[in-house]
Amino acid sequence: MRVLVTGAGLIGSGVARMLAARGDASLVFDIAPARGEGAHVRGDVTDVAALTRAALDFGAEAIVHTAALLSDALRADPMQGLRVNLLGTAAVLEAARALALRRVVLCGSLTVLYPGFDAFGPDPIPEDAPMRLLSDRPGSLYGLTKLAGEQMGLIWRDRHGVDAVTLRFAAVLGDGPGPATSVPGRLFRRLVAAARSGDTCVLDDPLLVWDGPEEFVDARDCAAAVLAALDAESPAQGVYNIAHPRLWTLEDVAAAVARTVGPFRLVRAAGGGTGFAGFPHVRPAASSTDAARRELGFACRHDLTDSLRHWWLPPHEGDRPA
Repeated sequence: MRVLVTGAGLIGSGVARMLAARGDASLVFDIAPARGEGAHVRGDVTDVAALTRAALDFGAEAIVHTAALLSDALRADPMQGLRVNLLGTAAVLEAARALALRRVVLCGSLTVLYPGFDAFGPDPIPEDAPMRLLSDRPGSLYGLTKLAGEQMGLIWRDRHGVDAVTLRFAAVLGDGPGPATSVPGRLFRRLVAAARSGDTCVLDDPLLVWDGPEEFVDARDCAAAVLAALDAESPAQGVYNIAHPRLWTLEDVAAAVARTVGPFRLVRAAGGGTGFAGFPHVRPAASSTDAARRELGFACRHDLTDSLRHWWLPPHEGDRPA
């Protein structure tokens, strides 16, 4: 299989590596200069002509769309974030339509479900959860763009025959070069830095504290889910929740960091009474991943402790005492 991957971030780079490991070819399309291994072409994801030309020249059979501005970057530059996240998704779908590609995989977000948490019960939350158009409207520009992106995928699927699949990822765990521009990225960098130095970690940003449980997903599982979506014979539902089944409170997360990286003291200096990333409602239940198991044959393998060891410990370093 030959796959065009938009975005050279954690998930895009991981997808390219996994494709190469199994003998498939990928071309990473990103606005930044090439970094790391593999084939790379520089371009703007909102430029449908350049995107289509790159896919055609490469002989792409599918597109994996990971390019996006994350929550912090979108808050810093809303107009650019809306342009990239909305027009970039439309450009990917149009390129796939023009070239009659066999599949498009879009990277979505489980934050699209967060505004409706107060109406859900204790049962796992399905993809097709009922939501009120006004009361459950997106709580952030990032959530808005991700909801719009998956809806665009469904429209191109229904109206234009593009086999688009959206994967709704939980809060993504992983680390890489450059500044962290996601809420979980900033959170874990602060916790790990405190654990490495043995200092007190004062969480004074209300976006970084939450009540109740939250779910996460390792970037490696995100990449593996993308490959499963590329390979699936008949992903009929079209939109799938991707999350590790274990739920974690902030105190659970801090304890895992202390056990794995080093002891430190956590001080919650802001917020309270809200869910993850400043959303107004505490999570009532885990997201259902039954459809991903049934239609994609996928389930997450890496829990939070494994993520800490992989992304934030030197190789071969074991657990540290709390």
